[in-house]
Amino acid sequence: MEAHKARQHWLSVLAHSSPQQLLAHWPSTLQPQYQLLRAPETGLTRLQARMGGTGRRFILGDTTVTRAVVQLENGTCGYSYIIGRDKAHAERCALLDALLQDDSAQALHQQIIAPLAAARQEQLLLRSREVASSRVDFFTLVRGDN
Repeated sequence: MEAHKARQHWLSVLAHSSPQQLLAHWPSTLQPQYQLLRAPETGLTRLQARMGGTGRRFILGDTTVTRAVVQLENGTCGYSYIIGRDKAHAERCALLDALLQDDSAQALHQQIIAPLAAARQEQLLLRSREVASSRVDFFTLVRGDN
């Protein structure tokens, strides 16, 4: 179960990374042999949201999604779904998913996933500060009928 959670974590980090961020951390020596099981393809998906975070679902809109599936020489498969149309980025994310499933991939995790996760946390923190700075606290004034 812990391996499942770890994989969910790195898939989330990869899905939220930009192509430039991923390439900045990509080791130049990393050139594994793999084959495409499902070439990167772009489609459309519908986004759902909830009112107030807890209410009824509603359709927020549509977005493009690119997915890819690769297989390493040892048979391990890697998958990716990213928002947008960058097919090369989807393929790199799928390749990393496959490589990270190996128990000896701790170096890759430290070199790629950890910095990308830290950048994502910083991005979320900046966004929450931005939202908090525009927050308006409403209060009720009691008017006297004098």
